[in-house]
Amino acid sequence: MEFPQMQLKSTPTRYGAIAIAIHWVTALAIIGLLASGLIMDQVGDETVRSMLPVHAIMGGLILVLTLVRIGWWVWGDRHPAPLPGQPRLQELAAKLVHLLLYVAIIVLAASGMATMALSGAVPALLAGAPLPDFDGLLPRTTHGLVARLLIALFAVHVAAALYHQFIRRDRLLGRMGIGSS
Repeated sequence: MEFPQMQLKSTPTRYGAIAIAIHWVTALAIIGLLASGLIMDQVGDETVRSMLPVHAIMGGLILVLTLVRIGWWVWGDRHPAPLPGQPRLQELAAKLVHLLLYVAIIVLAASGMATMALSGAVPALLAGAPLPDFDGLLPRTTHGLVARLLIALFAVHVAAALYHQFIRRDRLLGRMGIGSS
């Protein structure tokens, strides 16, 4: 099997290696964060105490990756051309979903940091003290709501990619490094 030569920057028909790497690393990390967040929502303090530091650090890393990705699109690269034959409404919907994904990630990071700061969780984690109650805090409520929005956006994003790949057969996933474009 021969792999196509991948360029760092995007071409008119394919995303470049940098965009592809940021996309897939971020996607995998988001899956891990959403899973750990849902688990922490259902378990006791000891499990939360062990998962929360990793969850917070990964959330910060995803924020950095997302800001790098936005910067890459603004200053370093261009998106490939829209798929041929794609209806304008689908193109606009794709742009809206991507924008909302970025906004949700940034809001999740900000609300997570605010929750940690306002609750006193950081000193409690460092000192081994009991964790504070996060439930009454506005940033925690926002964090939970936006996490559920992110799950829905993620599902729409994946469903659209699968629709393109298997129904329209326009090789959309090839543009993102899976298969040929």
